[in-house]
Amino acid sequence: MSVLVAHPWWVNLAAGIPFVAYFFWRRRGNGLGADALLYGAIFAVAFGFVEAAVVVYLRTATGLLGATAVAVYQQAQLLHGLPEKLMRIEVLREAATMVMLASVALLASTKARARWAMFLWMFAIWDIVYYAGLWALVRWPGSPRETDVLFLIPVPWVAPVWFPVAVSALMMAAVAAASRLGSRGEVRGPA
Repeated sequence: MSVLVAHPWWVNLAAGIPFVAYFFWRRRGNGLGADALLYGAIFAVAFGFVEAAVVVYLRTATGLLGATAVAVYQQAQLLHGLPEKLMRIEVLREAATMVMLASVALLASTKARARWAMFLWMFAIWDIVYYAGLWALVRWPGSPRETDVLFLIPVPWVAPVWFPVAVSALMMAAVAAASRLGSRGEVRGPA
């Protein structure tokens, strides 16, 4: 059994991002208050559901999602079943997703550490809501062990669903913990 859970190999490095981010924030915090986290979370929840709906529409329109969604929903089909033009559109949709998350993060603060924290916070929530939305809409994934195509840029990233959900949960924990730290590492009260 392989120690790596995601392919290509470097996607596994994403598991370290929450720990590295917290390491850099542990002394001065990340500069985000409770209001910023709340507003970022609201955006990310809405955006995650929109992304899930778009994927359901795309898969239905291309015939990759039938009436029995769980049986038909095979991510490997995405890589081979979409015409090249639609695959390019899918890559552009993913790039636009990152631009939208980054844009909101840039609006959240003038400080780089707070912007980075907001991006990671929203990305994590968006990712978890995306999977929850897919499950609510088409009952996929049937299990956290099901394989998913996580991202297509620069090459397809493939891993079991539990992997991005676990990394996202850790990211949310790191951002939330670091947002409570003051300028010298002490815990702040509610913002």
